[in-house]
Amino acid sequence: MTIVFPFLRRIAIPCILVLASVTHAAQGSIQNDVKSKTVQELADQEAIKGVTISTHGSGRDWGSDAIVGTIKDIKTLGAGWICTHPYAWIRGNGAVQFREFDASRPPAYLVRPIKEAHALGMKILIKPHLGYWGSKFRWRGAIEFKTDEQWERFFTTYEAWIVSIARACKDADGFAVATELEKTTQHVKQWRRIIAEVRKVTKSPLTMAANWTNYEGIAFWKDLDVIGIQAYFPLTKKKDASAADLRAGWSRIMKKLSRFAKAQGKDIVFTELGYNASFSAAIRPWEYRRDRGAEAVKELCMKTALEAIENEPRVLGSFLWKWFPTPSATGRNFRLATKGMRKTISSVWKTGKSEAGKAKSVAEPTKAKRQRGSAIK
Repeated sequence: MTIVFPFLRRIAIPCILVLASVTHAAQGSIQNDVKSKTVQELADQEAIKGVTISTHGSGRDWGSDAIVGTIKDIKTLGAGWICTHPYAWIRGNGAVQFREFDASRPPAYLVRPIKEAHALGMKILIKPHLGYWGSKFRWRGAIEFKTDEQWERFFTTYEAWIVSIARACKDADGFAVATELEKTTQHVKQWRRIIAEVRKVTKSPLTMAANWTNYEGIAFWKDLDVIGIQAYFPLTKKKDASAADLRAGWSRIMKKLSRFAKAQGKDIVFTELGYNASFSAAIRPWEYRRDRGAEAVKELCMKTALEAIENEPRVLGSFLWKWFPTPSATGRNFRLATKGMRKTISSVWKTGKSEAGKAKSVAEPTKAKRQRGSAIK
């Protein structure tokens, strides 16, 4: 293993990496065979600057030669991480359907991005998604069931899928056990069981990609290594919001997130952060709406968000949504690969414009950066 998911904060002992939360390490309670790998030599790490690579065809392009050029292109932004999101599909009766595979020979769409990212000096988060298209659910956050039988079917089949993905992607640098499944999180016992089963097959630090609306309602953050949030926070109610308005919105949000992180004893990573070219991007950033002439609004929203992250020590970084494999990198919405967005992202990530809020060294735990306490590989 080779990196901290700055999920887990820098430790004030040079070149030491802890693969679980500080609390777990202190108690010697790292689960299962992860225990033998709790400490590794590692140089000081940078913040998470990640880009999610989506797919034109259920992930097949992640296993193609196109993934190499795509990662190289993303790296030019100043990124150090990528993310992919393997799919399964949800059915109304609770069944999770997925393509089964030989665990000894996992498919290229799962493992090649890991191999190529590492070869290029990058890290990777695997963040599986449940596809809901063609089902009765309007989005992942609406997935819930009426009967105990349906719930049991859901958790049994979901566990089989997520454990198989975690096993295949065991060399990844971070793993999300779920994405946006907010109506399922009341079933705490089942999620704790799934997390424990995932830990048996991978040493990757774990998170859950919770929607911005319900991260506070999850009762099992302490079972994970970092708080993951899909960061589509409304920043303002103004349609003609200025940069100052957006900064004020992020200031309010970051204060709340910092308090929550401290209360949980965990740090935060934005598992998704993105904006459409819409005049309402700062008001309802999750919308697919696009407006002509709104590129500047999108770019301002992104720039303000990245600067806010740079200045909040409890938020360790972000995975931007979304990029596609070459040659069609932009896609239809939430476009990152445009000329303007490339410039916007690089202006923060490559220049370190807002690094004043970040500790520069493990030997310099400033008021903005307390000691980092847990790690991702």
